[in-house]
Amino acid sequence: MRKLWEALCALPHRGSATALEAQVAQQLKDYLARLGADISLEVQTFQAPRSYGPELILISLLLAAGGLGGLWWLALLGTYGFWAHFSGWWVPWRRLFDRYPSQNVLAQTGQGHKTLVLMAHYDTAKSFFLYHPKQVRYFRRNFLINAVLATALPFGAMVPVVSQLLGLYFLVQAALLTLREFREPYVNGANDNATGVAVAVALFEELVKDPLPDYRVMLALTGSEEVGAKGAEHLARSGRVPPDALVLNIDNVGKGELFYATGEGMLVYHAYLGVLLERARATSGAQPLAYRLAFFDTRPFAARNIPCLTLIRLENGTPPHWHWPSDRPDGVDWGAVEETLNYARTLVRQLA
Repeated sequence: MRKLWEALCALPHRGSATALEAQVAQQLKDYLARLGADISLEVQTFQAPRSYGPELILISLLLAAGGLGGLWWLALLGTYGFWAHFSGWWVPWRRLFDRYPSQNVLAQTGQGHKTLVLMAHYDTAKSFFLYHPKQVRYFRRNFLINAVLATALPFGAMVPVVSQLLGLYFLVQAALLTLREFREPYVNGANDNATGVAVAVALFEELVKDPLPDYRVMLALTGSEEVGAKGAEHLARSGRVPPDALVLNIDNVGKGELFYATGEGMLVYHAYLGVLLERARATSGAQPLAYRLAFFDTRPFAARNIPCLTLIRLENGTPPHWHWPSDRPDGVDWGAVEETLNYARTLVRQLA
């Protein structure tokens, strides 16, 4: 497990839909192929953006133009775009940004009429000043301020002074996001989410050698999670995951206190359900968490009422080194990774 993690961290980054993300996908496929003939392998390809920035710039410009021009209908389009971006809804401009190849690496083992999906994303994100260690604890507060202002703007567009101020606010935001695209690097992602990949693969290897009775186990290593859970959305739409499957997602487990999410949603909240959640509630070693800080790869599955559970570690309410250049191997506590594997193994073995 550790050697795989070290190999993922050896690259400078695994930025969403970049050449390095594709290189890592091939490495993961080659690694899984060595597990033997008891597994089947597949690479799912799809289109994704390399950063969430360009879409947010467009949304900010729509809001800015609606406010500065006093055009409530244009502001309303920007408001819908804001809610859609953070909730995973359809938008008419999706193909404008989903232009680069990305991929999910899927492996499958076992026989049975039940399905367990072990999921972790392997791509990494660009940084931004909001993730600075002195700012990141206010991330949720800053997001909610943006959400309130974006939602209020179509109504404020009817009041000239309010409309102008809000329009200027979102114009500045578009400028800051544009600077981010040119200046900020992709992070190494030793914690987010090389640790999750290592745990998911290690658990899958164990289930190849010692199958879970009556279960077909799928390992889903997803690309482009950091730009809107694009890989997980593609997997959910592909029909490869049946509606009664159990999805166990592992994300950011290299340091901090272990939590199991009971649901997620930055704006629209999706409560998790299913036997994995029930087992987590009855198993010591992790605390429950209603996760609203960001989204996971479980979002498209939870929105379809497919039973999910996500494991994550937090320090002071946020993932350690979250989307910051300090997310490097020396910031990971390997004991925490091993403890997460033990906890995940306990949950899975209880399914038998």
